[in-house]
Amino acid sequence: MKKSLTRPPKGWTGNDTLKRQQWVKRHRDVDYSEELPVPPERLRGMIEHHVGFTPMPTAVAAPLVIEGDYAAGEFMVPLCTTEGAMVYSFTRGMMATAPRGIVTRHLGQKLSRAPMFVLESMDDIAEFCRFVDKNYGRIREAAESTTRYGKLLSIEKVRFHNGVALDMVFSTGNAAGQNMVTFAASEACRYITERFVVKRCYVESGLNSDKKASRRIMTQGRGHSVTASASVDEVMLKRLLGVTTRDIRMWPGFGRMISQFIGAFGLQLNIANALAAMYLALGQDAACVAENSLGEFTFVEDESGNGVTFVQSLPSLTVGTVGGGTSLPAQRRNLMLLGCDRGDEEGSAHKLAEIICGATLCLELSLFSALISGTFSDAHRMFGRNGGQDGR
Repeated sequence: MKKSLTRPPKGWTGNDTLKRQQWVKRHRDVDYSEELPVPPERLRGMIEHHVGFTPMPTAVAAPLVIEGDYAAGEFMVPLCTTEGAMVYSFTRGMMATAPRGIVTRHLGQKLSRAPMFVLESMDDIAEFCRFVDKNYGRIREAAESTTRYGKLLSIEKVRFHNGVALDMVFSTGNAAGQNMVTFAASEACRYITERFVVKRCYVESGLNSDKKASRRIMTQGRGHSVTASASVDEVMLKRLLGVTTRDIRMWPGFGRMISQFIGAFGLQLNIANALAAMYLALGQDAACVAENSLGEFTFVEDESGNGVTFVQSLPSLTVGTVGGGTSLPAQRRNLMLLGCDRGDEEGSAHKLAEIICGATLCLELSLFSALISGTFSDAHRMFGRNGGQDGR
């Protein structure tokens, strides 16, 4: 008989944390007894077996100047990292784009959970699909009964042998929404299986590429889809980035050829680095970098021949301004720095996604310029670990 999980185990009190600290100290002589920034009780739903906190160094990069659908103005971007030279690189890209600003466009938001229904035989597939179509309204009601903000947008039926995966696509408001769509899909599955006989039902089939890189992410997106563009004139290219339009023109053929040769998804340099630093600082799910770092970085030469317009497209940004780590004090403070701490404010997650995309573009174009100009290794010698003195 399946054991009920309706009563979670105990363990989120300050006394529980203290006991674990003592246990670790007794068995491994490692001390976790530092002062805690929040009561352990507030961590329920974020972590189990809590023993302490692991602080990370935090920096700000500025000025990020954006003119977007939701984000507008000048921003200071908080970053958590232990990689020397990266914050300077963010800043250099921001300074290069500041005179004309970065244009961001929010293209949409959707998050899916794709349960798998295994049927008795392939002959049942057509009937099952007709059932889903006929009962779509009731399935939507069941799914949305679990959430105040999630809305079921569509259900796509994908057939596999004697099974059907239902890609249930939701909007999730200001939440990143991973748990939200799981609970909603689970309730939808309950409704379906109580009315249609299936062999097995799994709440997730893997179809939606949750925390996985795939071509599906590139073509259909997941979470927020944002694009950003910034024009940098020839004077700024030379003075701040150390390159010319002619230097840049020579790169794409080789870069795209190598990316295709290794089977990479998209053409980009450093998106994962940018996202990881911002996600840690802003209380986002860092594991989502696996899917969110797929993107396309490119450029077009200005018709005047006096500069370059850089373009960054990120089809999957699974970010939010409520839930998860966004409630922790340091992360909440960093969201406040961006004006994205109001989780009840309509569009705050959209604004955050635009800021993240714009900042990512800045790091991409700075690294791109460093590789072309031959200063990439010099920067890491100067600003990297131990100032490059140990050669690591």
